[in-house]
Amino acid sequence: MQEALWKAKELTPGQLSERSGVAVSALHFYEREGLISSRRTSGNQRRYTRETLRRVAFIRISQQVGIPLAEIRKALDNLPEGRTPTRRDWETVSTTWRADLDDRIEQLIRLRDNLTGCIGCGCLSLGTCKLVNAYDHLGDEGPGARVLDIHAADTCVKSDQSCVIASEETS
Repeated sequence: MQEALWKAKELTPGQLSERSGVAVSALHFYEREGLISSRRTSGNQRRYTRETLRRVAFIRISQQVGIPLAEIRKALDNLPEGRTPTRRDWETVSTTWRADLDDRIEQLIRLRDNLTGCIGCGCLSLGTCKLVNAYDHLGDEGPGARVLDIHAADTCVKSDQSCVIASEETS
């Protein structure tokens, strides 16, 4: 009789897939990328420890908020192998990402609030581009959406439905 899934110390790829909601092919990809590991049985079948469930959940939620795989790998490298990570282990990982996540949140809020108007590079502001970004002066300041980028030197101030660039020199 097969041992109940919740009691099993090791999971097959199918069991891990079913429990985590991640396709077996994605589990194999994570393993190739060094994000999770398995052992091989004498019949060359993969077996994952139960702790892998937490790692897979962590990978998935991190990807959903836009954390690159390289950063996820770096964080997972700091977690212990062979034992279930403790609350303190996870707090350490989350603390290292706090500033980055705060920046992402601010960037998303800025995007949400200004997406229908000027974004400072002309992409969505073709009707007002001649007023806001005449002769593409924002292009001299660097690539990308200068107004919405939280790391750009300029900020966008809403004024009568058009964006006015308030540079540090005129503030």
